[in-house]
Amino acid sequence: MKNKVIRTICYFNKKSGISILNKLKNIIEILQQHDYEIQTKRICIKETTIKEIASIYNDPSLLLSVGSLNKKSIENQLQDFYKVKNVLFNYHLLNTITIYDVNILFEIIKNYPENSFHFAFTFNNIKSSPYLPSADYERDGFSIGLQSTDLSENCDSIEEWLSNIKKTWIEINNLFSNNKEFLGIDSSIAPLFNGKSSLIHIIKKYYKSFIDSVTKDIYLKISNFIKKQNPNPVGLCGIMFPCLEDFELALEYEKGNFPIERNVFLSLHSGLGIDTYPIGIDESKDRVFEILSLLQGLSNKYKKPLSARFVSDGITKIGNKTDFKNQYLKDVVIRRL
Repeated sequence: MKNKVIRTICYFNKKSGISILNKLKNIIEILQQHDYEIQTKRICIKETTIKEIASIYNDPSLLLSVGSLNKKSIENQLQDFYKVKNVLFNYHLLNTITIYDVNILFEIIKNYPENSFHFAFTFNNIKSSPYLPSADYERDGFSIGLQSTDLSENCDSIEEWLSNIKKTWIEINNLFSNNKEFLGIDSSIAPLFNGKSSLIHIIKKYYKSFIDSVTKDIYLKISNFIKKQNPNPVGLCGIMFPCLEDFELALEYEKGNFPIERNVFLSLHSGLGIDTYPIGIDESKDRVFEILSLLQGLSNKYKKPLSARFVSDGITKIGNKTDFKNQYLKDVVIRRL
């Protein structure tokens, strides 16, 4: 099968250790021997700090995570966060949200906007997902996430695409079934860029438009499939709608077809929250507070993991075009939330 793309292999460990690098290398070699393309390798450590993990794994090709941090840890480590380029974390909001929580996002935007891409608010987060910044440690081992949109190339139906996805899950599970450190597969749909890698590109092959698809049951069918047919599920296992990473979704955003309420609607029944959603430096903090409060309420009501990752280039206001200088983010004219 063509286009077998691993978006992420994430190794979780309670404590830092160089031996993790050899374990990752061995996992990658096995997958490459079976024609998988590896995009990123990642490490999530529980008992560490942003400064420490960056110094121990001094390799720019690695993406690093300290998992979920509480308010005090964030306060103590924000200055270190501004100094690193490949460490991510999430703020798991358990208590009633305050403007103070919102200020953390705006402080990052003000001081080191590039790292707004490396930070997210999470609600009812599920551990062991290999997708950062939502990743959080539960036990030692590794999990795998795919860029399964690529498997849609030359498919004549959504069902054929999903069948290809299931075949890769089974193959990966068989490859590591005897490895006690294999935690499982996060079967989340993680789109990127355009063409076969874009979820919106796939959807528009079978529906008149993205707008037309939103009130169909297609996303329910996909999300039910990826939860129920995965032979070894771990982590989030939902549909991601990364506004600026899926370049064809970014175009829908610019047209006004992906406002925040549509994002929340799709996330509530099939998705995982607000992801790489552009925010202007002049956006109202009160508006962000409202959105986070809504997400928290919906997440608690439906016992569903949701997150919010707003991204800014630190200079662009509402109504102007961004300049992220980030290959993974499409520049757009920012709309008010």
